[in-house]
Amino acid sequence: MASNGKLTLVLLATAGTVLGSMTATAGPKATDYPPPKPAFPGQTHAPAPRNASAIKVEVLQSGTLNNPWSLAFLPDGRLLITELFGSMRIVRADGVVSAPIEGVPGVKAIEGNGLHDVVLDPHFVDNRLLYFAYFAPPPGEDPAIWPSVHSNTPLAERRRRSFGTERVARARLSEDGKRLEDVRTLLEGVERRLVFGAHGELFAAGADRYRLYDSTSGGPDHEITDPDVLRNFTGRVSRISTDGSIPADNPFLAEPTVLPDTYSYGHRDPESLAINPATGELWLAEHGPMGGDEVNIVHAGANYGWPNVSYGRQYTGAPVARKASAREGATSKPGTEQPVYFWYPDIAPSGMLFYSGELFPSWKGSVLIGSLGENCLVRLVLDGNRVVAEERLLADRKQRVRDVRQGPDGAVYLLTDDGMLLRLTPG
Repeated sequence: MASNGKLTLVLLATAGTVLGSMTATAGPKATDYPPPKPAFPGQTHAPAPRNASAIKVEVLQSGTLNNPWSLAFLPDGRLLITELFGSMRIVRADGVVSAPIEGVPGVKAIEGNGLHDVVLDPHFVDNRLLYFAYFAPPPGEDPAIWPSVHSNTPLAERRRRSFGTERVARARLSEDGKRLEDVRTLLEGVERRLVFGAHGELFAAGADRYRLYDSTSGGPDHEITDPDVLRNFTGRVSRISTDGSIPADNPFLAEPTVLPDTYSYGHRDPESLAINPATGELWLAEHGPMGGDEVNIVHAGANYGWPNVSYGRQYTGAPVARKASAREGATSKPGTEQPVYFWYPDIAPSGMLFYSGELFPSWKGSVLIGSLGENCLVRLVLDGNRVVAEERLLADRKQRVRDVRQGPDGAVYLLTDDGMLLRLTPG
């Protein structure tokens, strides 16, 4: 839990309990409706690869971590891990878990919000700087774990409420690894995934801020036409320098009503972010509503469609951005980008990486994505930017895979929502 102040438990939570990330309640299922038609061959339901992967699973830690969310490898081989409800810890190679690191800002955990990604500065060995994303409580409110607040509250009332703030912060990890020092907020409005670009810039992805415009977590039943709403409140990718300043070539600097850090918009709930080392391009995977999870290649200034375009449906079963009497919503629209790949039904993608190690030669260039919905690790085989095969691994373990990272040894490391740290090697 947060280590810098009193933590009020509004909703009791134990290890293995996770607050849903904009997930559906009981009701209709995606399979109750006809699947959407892809825009091009291979955009969904790619075949399994010819040869199945053989892997060995080693449990490095089990039972101590509470809803771990992200991990980063320290230069000495230890792992820095965030926990959703507000703690950072360091795990040794023998599985020993440290006490919570001091100095982490207070976190408000509510629905899909909490303490999320952590990445090390490219020059961490020299400066010991790290960057992390989290949801901050409003001024005067103690850090806490809240129950869901989904409701039909009118927009004007929602906008009067002090809910909290999405943040990206920078801090220095002390030499002994026990505390964060010089914590500084760099950016507000996004709080999911972080990744450094090819030129040292920091990309940050944030979820749809539906509470701030006329929508719900399942999407509106009407088209959103105000461009400022789309660019400022739908899920977006931000791009900043490591000191929080705005790069001179960000795409919306000439638009006075668009937040200057905005790089792309029209996302829903980005839970995956990675740089393709073969091209330097930014890839993102995001949760759709009911169905319609997407993998996108992110381009500067581009609109990825949400909430006017989706391969999914509202949680009621109604089309997204169409009146309830309409049979289907729009899966394409001029001026919006198509996903490289989508899933229907959902897999609920989480952490993502492009594998580049030597331990799994057949995996080189593949995309590995954790799945929270199908409880597995997904491998996408690429031919250029086209998905040509999909393999689902570890499904027999029935664990929600939250984060996926490649270790310095070429092994693949996974975090699961039930508190496990796993290491994958060839079987």
